[in-house]
Amino acid sequence: MRKDIPDGQEPSASTNIPTRGTGDGGLVSTVIENLLARKQKLVEQLETAQTVEDRDRIEHQLEQINTALDFLDRPGSKGGR
Repeated sequence: MRKDIPDGQEPSASTNIPTRGTGDGGLVSTVIENLLARKQKLVEQLETAQTVEDRDRIEHQLEQINTALDFLDRPGSKGGR
């Protein structure tokens, strides 16, 4: 069982990002690991959120994290400036 996905949650495409061997000194993998850790915490908070406002705020943050993970997973985005 993966530690970055809570029980009962399906892994999304963004959680299958390779985090090693990118040739960038580990910067991208560190950013991805931090984003995945934050995502896991937000999913846990979402499960216990009691108000619609809290759920909306958490879901918005999750969307931002997923967008960042998608961006980092694009070909050419790994140190390609």
